[in-house]
Amino acid sequence: MGQSIETLIARRYLVSKRKVRFINVIGIISICGITIGVAALLVALSVFNGFSGVVTSVLVGFDPHIRIEKRGGFTQEEHDSIEHVVKATMHVRAESPFITGKAMLVVQTLNRVVFLRGVDERQVAGVSGLAEKMVLGALSLKDSAGDGSIVIGMTLADRLGTVVGDEISIISPYGFQTALSGFAAPQTIRFRVAGIFESNNKDYDASYAYISTGRAQRLFNFEGRYNGMEIRLDDFSRAEEVKEELQQHLPADIMISTWYDLHQNLYSVMKIERWSAYVLLSLIILVATFNMLGSLTMAVIEKRRDIAVLRAMGMTTKSVVRIFMAEGMLIGMIGTIMGVLLGLFVLWLQVRYHLFPLDPTIYIIPAIPVEIHLADFVAIAVSSMGLTILAAYYPARRAASMLPAEALRWE
Repeated sequence: MGQSIETLIARRYLVSKRKVRFINVIGIISICGITIGVAALLVALSVFNGFSGVVTSVLVGFDPHIRIEKRGGFTQEEHDSIEHVVKATMHVRAESPFITGKAMLVVQTLNRVVFLRGVDERQVAGVSGLAEKMVLGALSLKDSAGDGSIVIGMTLADRLGTVVGDEISIISPYGFQTALSGFAAPQTIRFRVAGIFESNNKDYDASYAYISTGRAQRLFNFEGRYNGMEIRLDDFSRAEEVKEELQQHLPADIMISTWYDLHQNLYSVMKIERWSAYVLLSLIILVATFNMLGSLTMAVIEKRRDIAVLRAMGMTTKSVVRIFMAEGMLIGMIGTIMGVLLGLFVLWLQVRYHLFPLDPTIYIIPAIPVEIHLADFVAIAVSSMGLTILAAYYPARRAASMLPAEALRWE
């Protein structure tokens, strides 16, 4: 099928200019503005996607996909009951109990308060990336005496000045109550550093240490109990689905958190930043559409004789509206397509040649990451074309309201 008469006239008005006029210049500026705005939006959103992907890969690669907890902890019987439900749930690859609490690590005159986690050496590798992140030593929580080894982060080891094989004293906070009364010294247990990990997360590397569940239960006065259970899935994107299934089979007083829930504040901030960038960069397109509005308004004034002739020949007001709406949409389409191509070209250059590198001694990635999502194309195209249609509506209605006799009188 051929194009409609309205689209044909609109295209001729837009591209069939005998000479360059001020109106044409404004139209070109409008197209350039939309192009720059669309390209900037595409690049900015892709960069946000890239950073979000890096953060997610770091967190999910080290953290469990689902964590089950209960205020006051689980008894061994409760743990066994929950473990039975978890193992019967689809997509669960591994599970492991844990004990957590704060304690003070002391090496000679240096000390640090850290999150101490008691884990099962045989199961922890299945639910977290701890085993894969070991850079020195090994993931071993047992020494020749039984279970007196500790695994610490690289940053924590640097601050304490320790290496594999050194001894660390751990002071339990539960011993301070009796110590303050003067009847006993705080409970202190010595551990040998068996391994050092580096998770690419400085908070974890500086604030987390791992010991066996048996020693953790004694340190935190938690004999025969666990704080919770960590779960690893075959696909972390199914975490919310598995969470809902577990909630149907477990008691209501049990708290179930996905990897997203564990870092919800971080992802909320990233989402706010993403939408803020989207709104601010959309202002570039908005300014360009104001230029287009002025261009089309002057085009209506310039073409009032043509409009009068078309109306005298029987063209309806709706058809006149469609002519200038089509011209505005053509400007929007050209600007949007050129902006997408420009944005994709810049993203390709970043992926291929690292136009914007990062210091590898500070950051865990060599360059600013980018990740293109189809949803971004849709959101950008909708905002660009939506603003263009709104800007074209006023000139189109003005052209339709023009009376043929009045327009021809002054020609």
